[in-house]
Amino acid sequence: MYYYLIWLAAASIITFILYGLDKARSKRKGAWRIPENTLHVMALAGGFLGGWLGRSIFDHKTRKGIFVFILVISTLIHVGITWWVWG
Repeated sequence: MYYYLIWLAAASIITFILYGLDKARSKRKGAWRIPENTLHVMALAGGFLGGWLGRSIFDHKTRKGIFVFILVISTLIHVGITWWVWG
């Protein structure tokens, strides 16, 4: 189970970094951006905490409802897995 928590921490750190990179790149004209699907996949893969923090700290992707939806679904999935394994 500890490997799962390490996985969640690593995925969250990576997701947080991706949100920060994408926000920085959004301010530069013509800069290559992180695809939205990559951010969604990372959240669903366990990076939901990094996604929530990235939205808050970088004020990024706050106007797109699909990001909240994906983060809520991901949070529920991974909290459910954690509860099922440790419950």
